[in-house]
Amino acid sequence: MGYELVDWELQPRAGLVRVFIDAPKGVDVEDCARVSHQLTHLFNAEDVAYERLEVSSPGLDRPLRKRADYDRFAGEEVQLTLHEMMEGARRVKGVLRGTQDGPGGDRVLVETAKGVQEIPFAGIDKARLVPRIEWRKTK
Repeated sequence: MGYELVDWELQPRAGLVRVFIDAPKGVDVEDCARVSHQLTHLFNAEDVAYERLEVSSPGLDRPLRKRADYDRFAGEEVQLTLHEMMEGARRVKGVLRGTQDGPGGDRVLVETAKGVQEIPFAGIDKARLVPRIEWRKTK
């Protein structure tokens, strides 16, 4: 359908299936309704047991999952949680500068107050965009 599956959650006890979608232009309510309608038909055809289906955008604090996400959102502020301590911290916050191939695997580049840090992709537990909210005065 032209959408990217960003993430999904299953809460069996609540009968809830939650799906997060995105597109290069972003998603709106009509996009979510279109995907929800399609998934409802698919789940019925495949006999998937659920009570509630929620389809939404990943939000302003979008999670980054794939290497392509780190390249797509280069220039944005991110917060990473690492599997293990690196330079005395498990959390890194800074401006994403993309990815690069390196010895031992892919690396994510994040510019912090300490300079550009090269973080092994495999060492990242969680990564999210930091929402940028601009306030404008109205007359």
